[in-house]
Amino acid sequence: MLNESVIKVFKNGMWDLATCANGEPNVVPVAFKDVTEDGKLVVGDVFLETTLNNLKADNGRIAVSAYDAQSLEGYQIKGTAEYVTEGELVDTFKAMVEKMFNGAATAKGALIITPDKIIVTTPGADNKKVI
Repeated sequence: MLNESVIKVFKNGMWDLATCANGEPNVVPVAFKDVTEDGKLVVGDVFLETTLNNLKADNGRIAVSAYDAQSLEGYQIKGTAEYVTEGELVDTFKAMVEKMFNGAATAKGALIITPDKIIVTTPGADNKKVI
């Protein structure tokens, strides 16, 4: 589902995760993230308490946005997130976070996001196009 351009932007850019519960939207930037070989988005949980509560309240619905600050090429992915607390993926994020924070913080788990829809956010003729 993710083409080469989308993967490149998501691999290289910062992400913003958006969730909503009880009519109250929430958006957070994330630094511990990746795109899997099978086209899923993964995010390490360091400070995602509100995000996780919103996912529980809204059947896992989430939107993720990323863009290239130089070219302004960007995409929004809407999908469903699953939360995991064990496994190789979680171990990888734990090691990454602990290294960055010199042991002062760790990843508690990981979100695995399955894309349902990809929307172009790049300014121009394709803006809002679903791909």
